[in-house]
Amino acid sequence: MQQLVDVTGTSFTPLVVVELATNTTEEAIEWLLSRIRDKQEIGGDGDGFLSKAECQYIVKHELDTLRAQSETHVPGHSEAKLYPGKSIIRRLQSKGILIQIFPLHEQEDLKRLSFTWYKRVKLSLQPLDAIRQYFGEGQALYFGFLEFFTFALVPMALVGVPYYLFDWEDYDKYVIFAGFNLVWCTVILELWKRYSASLAYCWGTLSRKKAFEEPRPGFHGVLGLNPVTGREEPLYPNAKRQLRIYLVSLPFVLLCLYLSLYVMMIYFQMEGWAISVHVEEPTFWTGILLFIPSIIYAVVIEIMNLIYRYAAEFLTEWENHRLESSYQNHLILKVLVFNFFNCFASLFYIAFVMQDMALLRQSLATLLITSQILNQFMEAFLPYWLQRRRNKKMLRKVQKRRTLDGQELPLAEQVRLEADMSTYLGTFDDYLELFLLFGYVSLFSCVYPLAAVLVVLNNITEVYSDAFKMCHVFKRPFSDPAANIGVWQLAFEAMSVIAVVTNCALIGLSPQVKAYFPDSEIQLILWIVAIEHLLLAFKFLLSFLIPDVPKHIQIRLARLEFESLEALKKKVRKLRRPAAGNRKPRAAGAQLHPEFRAGS
Repeated sequence: MQQLVDVTGTSFTPLVVVELATNTTEEAIEWLLSRIRDKQEIGGDGDGFLSKAECQYIVKHELDTLRAQSETHVPGHSEAKLYPGKSIIRRLQSKGILIQIFPLHEQEDLKRLSFTWYKRVKLSLQPLDAIRQYFGEGQALYFGFLEFFTFALVPMALVGVPYYLFDWEDYDKYVIFAGFNLVWCTVILELWKRYSASLAYCWGTLSRKKAFEEPRPGFHGVLGLNPVTGREEPLYPNAKRQLRIYLVSLPFVLLCLYLSLYVMMIYFQMEGWAISVHVEEPTFWTGILLFIPSIIYAVVIEIMNLIYRYAAEFLTEWENHRLESSYQNHLILKVLVFNFFNCFASLFYIAFVMQDMALLRQSLATLLITSQILNQFMEAFLPYWLQRRRNKKMLRKVQKRRTLDGQELPLAEQVRLEADMSTYLGTFDDYLELFLLFGYVSLFSCVYPLAAVLVVLNNITEVYSDAFKMCHVFKRPFSDPAANIGVWQLAFEAMSVIAVVTNCALIGLSPQVKAYFPDSEIQLILWIVAIEHLLLAFKFLLSFLIPDVPKHIQIRLARLEFESLEALKKKVRKLRRPAAGNRKPRAAGAQLHPEFRAGS
C-alpha cells in the first residue's frame, strides 16, 4: 500500500485513506498529489466548526471533482489514457492504479457510540444525534425511520395477536382489520414527515438549500462549457440518453417482468401438484409438502431480485446520467418496479383471481418468514463471518497487542485493518427491505394478522445487526447530508395508495359484504370503487391538512429568516454609510443556529 504523507513533516490526524496499487510509480504519486494541491486545502479538522464526518465528505467531494485537463495519460503509466473532462479518480480505479478511498474510523468516538447504541440491551431510543455526528444525516435518518416504523407497527401487532388467536378462520371479520390498515398506513407516513422535519431542524439541514450539483464522477462526455457556471465539464446529449432509456432499459425491464410472471406460473403449478398429492394421501409429510413450493418460490424471488439489482445498476450507469440525484432516481424506479412485481404479483393473483384466502394466508406467511430468514443471514451472519475470516490474523494481532500493552492499535495497522473491511454500499438495500416489509403489512396483513408481529421482531434484530455492521464490519462510509429520506418518501406514499385500493378490494371479496348484494355483483363493485375513491380523497385531504413541518418549527424558521434579513440590511447600511475618521463599527455578537451553518 502506497502512502500519501504530509510532506511538511508535521503531525496530523488523517481523515481519508487513498490506497494505491503497489506498482504505482513515484511519478504518478507526485502528479496525483499536485492535482490534489491544485484544489487548495481539502482537509483539516474544520477548527471545530465542522465535524470529522463533514470534513471527510468535503475531501471526498473534492477528490471526485478532479478531472483531467491537458494530460494524455497518467504519468508513469502510459496504458492509463486520460481524456479532457473525464474523472481522474474513476480512471485510476478502472486501471487498477487506485484501489480504494475510504474515511478512517475514530476509535474513541466509535467505542462510545457502540456502547450507547447496541452493546447493551436497553428499552430506550437509539442515539440518533450521536449517529448523525459520526456517520452523517443520511445514516441517522435511516435509523430514525427504522425506529419510527418499528414503533408504528406496535398498534398493528397488538391488534393482530388477539385477532389471530380468536378470529383466525372467520375471514368475514378481516373487514375490520382492513379498515384499520387504511387509517394506519396513511397516518404513520404523515407523522413520520413531521418527525423527520423535527430531526432535520435540530441537525440544521431542514432549510438546507439544494446546491448546484456537480457532474457525478461516472458521467462522461465531450468536454464543453457549462452554460450556467461557464466552466469546462463533460457534456452529453439528453436525446441520446433518452434513446438509451426507452429503447434499451425499458424493454429490458419489461422482459424481466415477463420472466418474473413466468416463474410465478411455475410456482402455481408446483402449488397445485403439492395440493393434489396431499388430497390423495393426507399425511404429516404431505402436509409439510404444501409449504415447499412457497419456500422455493421465496428463495427464487430473493435470487431474482439480487440478479436484477446488478443488471439495473449496470443499465443506469450505461444511461450516463449527469447528476447523482438523477442516477439514484432512475435506479430506484427500476428496482422498485421489479421488486414490487416480483414479490407481490403472486399474492395479488391468489387474492383477486383465485380468491383463495387460505392459500393467500399460507403464501404470505411463507414468503414473509423465508425472506426475513434469508435477509438476516445475508445481512447479519454472512458479512460478520466473512469479515472475521478475512481479518483473522490481523484481529489476533490486535487482541495480543491490547492485552500485552493496553495500547491502541498504531495508525498504520488500523489503516491496514480497515482497508480489508467490507465496503458499505449505502442505505439503498436497507430502505428497499423496509419498503417490501411495509408492503406485506399494509397490503395483506388483514389476511395474516401476525405479519406486523413478525416485522416488529425483524426490525428489532435489524437495528442491532445494522448497528454492529456499521461499527465493526464495514468501512466507515462517507457522510451523506440529507434533510429527509428523499425519493423513498414518495415510494412509501405510493405503496400506501396501493394499500387503500387493495384493502378495499379485499373488503369487497368478503362474504359478509357480498351478502348485502346477493343479486348484483356490478352494484357491489360500484360501491367498492366509490368507497375507495372517498378513502383516497380523505387520504389526500389528510395529507393536505396535516403540515409536513410542525407549526413551532415553521415559526422558528421564519424568525431565523427574518433575523438574517435584518442582519443583512444592517450590514448593507454600514457599507453605504460614509466613513467618519478611523471609527470602527461595533461588531454585533450572535449565536449561530445550525440552520445558518447548513445554508452557508
